[in-house]
Amino acid sequence: MTSKPARTRRPAPARHLTRARVALAAAACLLAVGAPTAYATLADDVSSGPVVAPGRGAPYLETRLFFGTERPDGGPTVTDEEFMDFVDREVTPGFPDGLTVQQGRGQWRDANGVIETERSYELTLLYPVSAATAGDRKIEEIRVDYRKAFGQEAVARVDDRTRVDF
Repeated sequence: MTSKPARTRRPAPARHLTRARVALAAAACLLAVGAPTAYATLADDVSSGPVVAPGRGAPYLETRLFFGTERPDGGPTVTDEEFMDFVDREVTPGFPDGLTVQQGRGQWRDANGVIETERSYELTLLYPVSAATAGDRKIEEIRVDYRKAFGQEAVARVDDRTRVDF
């Protein structure tokens, strides 16, 4: 005759383990509720959102401009050489400390409601908050000059506050 193996019973959890689990759950709830509030208070300006690395870098503005290359009149598209020449003549003198140009594919709805897709350029400019007034004036001149030079309806602009450390 074979005997059945004895069944082992799991001991009831010790009281200290139950308390530890409750404490862990309470801490997780506190972090989930309290952490966003704590991080949000690190920002220099609450409206600008939380700062990723508090205290690192100086307050800057970041402006991104989006330039289309197709001409509404059906003329030849803006070439890489033409665009970089425009950057050298019209952008670099106002922002000599640096900039970034990226090529892309963009789309937007034109004044007639038609969705246009085209090769595009994204220009990123970083400048100190203390230079905001002069920077804004220069950026608006760039937008106007590009529209005139290449027959564009618009040059999109996106501004954001950030911190920069070089």
